[in-house]
Amino acid sequence: MINENYKLLPELITEDIIERVSKLSTALLCDGMNGMGIFRNGCMDASMMPVDSSMRVIGTACTVCTEDGDNFPIHVAIYQGKPGYVLVVDGKAYTERAYMGDLMIGAAKAVGFNGVVIDGYVRDKEGLKELGLPVYSKGFMQRSPDKKGPGKINTPVNCAGVEVNPGDLVVGDYDGVTVVPREHILEVLEKAEKKAEYEMKRQETIVEYAKCRIEGKKLPDIAPSWVTEMLKK
Repeated sequence: MINENYKLLPELITEDIIERVSKLSTALLCDGMNGMGIFRNGCMDASMMPVDSSMRVIGTACTVCTEDGDNFPIHVAIYQGKPGYVLVVDGKAYTERAYMGDLMIGAAKAVGFNGVVIDGYVRDKEGLKELGLPVYSKGFMQRSPDKKGPGKINTPVNCAGVEVNPGDLVVGDYDGVTVVPREHILEVLEKAEKKAEYEMKRQETIVEYAKCRIEGKKLPDIAPSWVTEMLKK
């Protein structure tokens, strides 16, 4: 390695786990972390949003720590990257410069990154849409990045209010970005999948209620059981 702060890539999360995660939203994964003592349930700041709302990303975190618009360590991380990773950049929410544009993100796509999440600004919005690689950022700024180094690669970071370790699960969709600590993935998945089943049943109940109301039939109970129980108390 060219710098002691540039660590090796973590082990990829297995494909069977990624497949299960692909059926869940960021919101369900956050629900799966309720009560586990995970700070903010893994939800990044509300301002961390996709360049295009149709974008969705799932993968293993590869982290970068930098500041003041310096994208040198981001360059290094991209060129050392491999397919299956999500580049998570702790840019300290710097607003005066863009950290990345369509050229760097095009390189990240060519290398095989699943997506980019950056606590800072990017540029070339229309070019990023055309690339199609999921990109999540705090916003856009046309001023070019700085290049100083060294920064850190694949060390623990705080990205948009969430602690992210190399190897954690990163998921982004139209609602934002959720991070699940690697050591809790299976537990969170089980809870999130149960919540998904509950929500599917609730949807069926709501649809049935609407149908009965339109047809003039006796209305079923639409309130969830927990609401009824709380009212009793």
